[in-house]
Amino acid sequence: MSKNYFSKLTLGGVVITLGIIYGDIGTSPMYVMDAIIGNRAITETLVLGAASLVFWILTILTTIKYVVLTLSADNHGEGGVFSLFALVRKYSKRLVLVTIIGAVTLLDDGILTPPISISSAVEGLHQIKGIGQYFQPGMFTTVLIIIAIISTVFYLQRFGTTVIGKMFGPMMLIWFLMILILGLRELIQYPWVMKAINPIYAFRLLFQYEHGWLILGGVFLCTTGAEALYSDLGHCGIKNIRASWVFVKICLVVNYFGQAAYLLNNGSTFLNGHVPFFSMMPLWFLPIGILIATAAAIIASQALISGSFTLINEAMNLNFWPRVRVRQPSDIKGQIYIPSLNTLLWIGCIGMVLYFKSSENMESVYGFSITVAMLMTTILLNYYLIFKLKWNRIKVALVIGFFLLLETSFFLVNIPKLLERWEFLLFTLSLFFVMYIWFYAKMKIIGLVKFLDLSKQLDKLIQLSNDETIPKTATHLVYLTKAKSSHQIEEKIILSLFSKIPKRADVYWFLHVNRTDEPYTMNYETHTLVDQKAYKIILNIGFRVHLRTELYFKKVFHEMLKHGELNADRMSDLSLKYHNEPEFKFIIIERFLSIENEFVVLDDIVFNTYFFLKQLGLSDIKAFGLERSNVQVEYVPWLYQPAKEINITKAL
Repeated sequence: MSKNYFSKLTLGGVVITLGIIYGDIGTSPMYVMDAIIGNRAITETLVLGAASLVFWILTILTTIKYVVLTLSADNHGEGGVFSLFALVRKYSKRLVLVTIIGAVTLLDDGILTPPISISSAVEGLHQIKGIGQYFQPGMFTTVLIIIAIISTVFYLQRFGTTVIGKMFGPMMLIWFLMILILGLRELIQYPWVMKAINPIYAFRLLFQYEHGWLILGGVFLCTTGAEALYSDLGHCGIKNIRASWVFVKICLVVNYFGQAAYLLNNGSTFLNGHVPFFSMMPLWFLPIGILIATAAAIIASQALISGSFTLINEAMNLNFWPRVRVRQPSDIKGQIYIPSLNTLLWIGCIGMVLYFKSSENMESVYGFSITVAMLMTTILLNYYLIFKLKWNRIKVALVIGFFLLLETSFFLVNIPKLLERWEFLLFTLSLFFVMYIWFYAKMKIIGLVKFLDLSKQLDKLIQLSNDETIPKTATHLVYLTKAKSSHQIEEKIILSLFSKIPKRADVYWFLHVNRTDEPYTMNYETHTLVDQKAYKIILNIGFRVHLRTELYFKKVFHEMLKHGELNADRMSDLSLKYHNEPEFKFIIIERFLSIENEFVVLDDIVFNTYFFLKQLGLSDIKAFGLERSNVQVEYVPWLYQPAKEINITKAL
């Protein structure tokens, strides 16, 4: 589908949006009421208060914060934490840390969603009479089925989702209609439960029920997936998201209230291991319901995995993540596959299943990660409202303060549960340090680059080009440069050109790739330094565009020939005899950590880790899309903190 298709409100767009965005939040009815009730006695205060809290959290956080407000903070139609960061990063350097935390916790979501959603669906098998005893939560057979489904989902990522993806929308439509009908079935019998819409029931639960605040940890799970509404803005369009949310919210609310009606009228005092969502299904429908629930859970998992690929691709382009291989498994725009991340997420998901064993045990860490992600989005949104929309600061303080109060409450409630499963934090911290170290070191390295005035080197460059006593290095010699200005160049490139073995060429090209804050920019600038001898090319590429520098450069070259910027007659002798493609040679200059550095402890850890990660990641040749070109790599030492004066004396 084209991007323009999703910019319009269409029935097809709404159905497709159901499959792309609402898998996570749409499958939450399977476990939310179970998480809230837990081992507590089923009472009217508890159940109606829980239903009231769920309704108002969906209204305040999901509807008002995300659907109404945050979706408006689009970066040329794109959303997500990195898109929002790109819009506001110039207003505060501290937003880098906020963005890293938000991105890391969203990656946590990519690891948590498949296990908890698929586990919740598969665990419904234990309520089927006759076979239920073999599929209790945490049992070997249940865990094995969950691992098999998750592994299959990750294995299929390499092939893309072109065919099966077409079924996601209709399948999720069936899911939402199912939960709507299940909820209506109970509400028709007990419509008085709808009085829980009155927020007084929520306040009674929080302030009059013993340890009522602790219930917020389970309640918050109803809004997990709200971040996906914003992150997938570019895939679906704001009109389709807002229109489909009306339908989705009705289905969710009706089902939650239907579960409340069932709990208050089935005569049970405790859940006793029975999940309300599956318990209110007719026995004859239970196997079908579990099958549909599993399909919806798989779609939710697929959406989070694809979102994680997009997130890391953006992180690489904004210098938050080491370069890794990115593949495009289909011809659909924006669909990518990152093998290394796919493996990492798969290992994380399997580890979650083996460690926690049941969905109930995953709920605390799940809520914690999403709460932190939402908090970070709220902080970034604060800057957007103030500096981009020019809202009155008092108005911003009231709105953002209210969101922060709610989200901080959820965060604090989840901390005690998280501390019982603190091992999960080790994974989160590992991701955080990778992002932080990579960004910090990258900025330090870029900040220490020494630039020279290129215009002062041009006479020398012409002289070198015409000096036939020096062997020719290439017809067209292309240097990749970080200099944005048309008349600046790195000192290391000048040294490469003229030092040791001078590099003679007929035409010199200095190519700068500028990653823009806009997602899909694709344009270029040309600067003639010396006619028919030296040129500066600036490629302006959006942060969501996969980098193919060689293809882009050759396209620019032929466009320049076509429009007369290059003299075809004067360059005719530069083409090879047996093919039309001129000879290009790209020069890549890679740094390595000089042994002359004398670091303090912290810098020693940061920079050694950075260069270690750089070795593990994709080489600059592949990262820039030059693997098919004639590329020469030169290695230069990087010096940050030179060793102090060395006193060495001659032995007597």
